[in-house]
Formats: sequence, C-alpha cells, structure tokens
Amino acid sequence: MRSAWHWPVRVYYEDTDAGGIVFYANYLRFFERARTEWLRHLGFEHAQLRRETGILFVVKSLQVDYHRPAQLDDLLQLDIRLLERKRASLLVEQSAWLPGHGPAPATLLVSARVRLACIDGQSLRPLGLPAVLQQRLDALEAPGQAPDLNNND
Repeated sequence: MRSAWHWPVRVYYEDTDAGGIVFYANYLRFFERARTEWLRHLGFEHAQLRRETGILFVVKSLQVDYHRPAQLDDLLQLDIRLLERKRASLLVEQSAWLPGHGPAPATLLVSARVRLACIDGQSLRPLGLPAVLQQRLDALEAPGQAPDLNNND
C-alpha cells in the first residue's frame, strides 16, 4: 500500500461539544485541512489550480467510521493516503489517530474514504485531472520515485 502523509492538529475548545469531546462533524473539517495541506505539499494550492487550470476539487462521496472520541487538547495525527486515481477523480483514505506514548500503540479514532471529483470551475461539470497534477501523482505511485510523504516540510 502507498505511504501515508501525516498532518498534526490540536483539538481546541471550539472543536468540542458539551461533553468535551470532538463534535463528529469537525473531523470532516480536520480532514479537509489535511487534504489542502497534502495538495500544498505536492506543490499545488487550490487557488493556483483554479487560476492556472480552471479546476476545483469537490467531495463527491464520503464514508466515515467513528471508532473512538478525541478530547479537548489532544494532539491528533491526520493521515491521508491516495488509494485510486481516475480520469476526473481521486479516492483518498483519511484517518485521525491519537499517537501512542512510549510502548503504547496509536489509537485509531476516525477513518474515512473520500472521493474527490475534479470539476471545471465555471461549468461545474467533471473535468480531467490536469497533466501537471497527473505527473506529480505519477511520481507518488512510481516505485522508488515517491517523495518522502512523512515529511511535512
């Protein structure tokens, strides 16, 4: 399986519900931020892609499983992994983890599969992934050619 890219996020008071745990919908916000930072890590920004290629990414479908809650002040690790690339869409797997301490293993909190559709920013109709993005994704998929996805620089 392809390597995952990691992004940290701290749970703030505004992210929690009256019980002090992360409100379920806020994981979708965390995942959106991680996808944006993943694209930035690959060398692209949403505004740049729209300006230079005319595309937007939208969530076409989403499957989420909630395993355990996160709480106020937890430092989470968000992972993103490219599972599939089609002509006009990407399927990514995303997860939120509470890192383990010492010999204790990390705890899976939330996992999701997200289908991102590539659309034309004007017509809002499906549009093929731009060649420049396809080339960068090719580099991720090539054995021995993938950049270090665990480096958040």
